[in-house]
Amino acid sequence: MTFDDAFEKLLGHEGGYSNNLADPGGETRYGITRITAHKNGYLGEMRDLPKVTAKEIAKRQYWDAVSADAMPDAVRFDLFDGAYNSGPAQAIRWLQRAVFVDADGVVGPRTLMAASTYSPQSICARYNGHRLAMMTDLPTWSTFGRGWSKRIAANLQAAMG
Repeated sequence: MTFDDAFEKLLGHEGGYSNNLADPGGETRYGITRITAHKNGYLGEMRDLPKVTAKEIAKRQYWDAVSADAMPDAVRFDLFDGAYNSGPAQAIRWLQRAVFVDADGVVGPRTLMAASTYSPQSICARYNGHRLAMMTDLPTWSTFGRGWSKRIAANLQAAMG
């Protein structure tokens, strides 16, 4: 999966503009938080964040940050989606647990080697299991858990073809 394909698919999870007071990320557009947008130089109104700017931020902050291009094709979207939802370091730790290497949150040679060793479907299954287990312990689970569960279920179904 290419970044362009992954970004378009991700928009199905993230949608457009949101300002849910229960969301610790606060105001977002295309899943990009105001804080992340500001850190990346966008200072306008979040309602007006251009899709192209969101895409540039997503590539740099999430896709590149988890070394998605170096991963098996079938693993890329789950890793990107997890980074978008919980941050790159956490997404990498889920991957590292799924491929049985030390979970330090940094993609290095051991992570890359292990990710190429296991079947992508088994990586995705274990990855999403680790992801869901952690998310059920979040204080916002009662508010967002149903949506997160559906998101992870869709990822699992896609990974199995």
